[in-house]
Amino acid sequence: MDGPIHTERYRLKPGRQMNLEEWDPNDSSGFEGDDAAASAEMAKLRKRLDELQEMLFIEDARSVLIVLQGMDTAGKDGTIRKVFEGVNPAGVRVAHFREPGPEELAHDFLWRVHRQVPAKGELVIFNRSHYESVLIEEVHGLISDKTCRRRYKLINDFERLLTEGGTTVLKFYLNIDKAEQKKRLEERLSDRTKRWKLSPSDLAERKLWPEYAKAYEHALGKTSTDWAPWYVVPSNHKWYRDLVVAGVIVKAMERFNLKYPPGPKDAGSLKVK
Repeated sequence: MDGPIHTERYRLKPGRQMNLEEWDPNDSSGFEGDDAAASAEMAKLRKRLDELQEMLFIEDARSVLIVLQGMDTAGKDGTIRKVFEGVNPAGVRVAHFREPGPEELAHDFLWRVHRQVPAKGELVIFNRSHYESVLIEEVHGLISDKTCRRRYKLINDFERLLTEGGTTVLKFYLNIDKAEQKKRLEERLSDRTKRWKLSPSDLAERKLWPEYAKAYEHALGKTSTDWAPWYVVPSNHKWYRDLVVAGVIVKAMERFNLKYPPGPKDAGSLKVK
């Protein structure tokens, strides 16, 4: 299913020098159609994703890992809600990675992540991920450049290990600009139902936007591989963000050539009494 969404343009080729200024967060040129067409296409993608996830679960032979990263307010939660709306929760799981606790700090930085990777037949979404243990520490000067490079090499090896074990890894950087982040933070302040999402630390981290942009350029450039590619998704327009993410996932899963099992040989002669 190629569909009308052109997603490959957002795939970061391995070895490409990463410069976020070259990726327009307002871009929506990969889809031609009005609002009604976009809604119809999204509904079709959700339906197809539901079918593919069910067949993945029944087959119980491989798995899918989806990694969502981005600046604060980039839309990780919204992407999960919109893309997976209506998908059977059996076989789908969301893993969150917050500040590590004492047990996690007593192990290597990938220990807590490996425990959350998908089992056979499962689709798992990482809302933030193992990249946090490099990005945040790099921005705040807690680790050296040498340690950053070593950790990214270990991440590449870790993701290769997953793929060789039958897990398809799809990574999405939800790309917004600083003006869009300001708008979304102000919306959170003005909406009582969203204020819980905002903390003073979010505003402090916003002041480090250039440092985070540089850190993300480093991360994406070092870890977009043939076996675990990054997609730099324009995310200022939420509807387009959701179409691109859903389109990439559906196309990747359709390459599995999944099928429903045939059932009993004599199914045609069986009767329900």
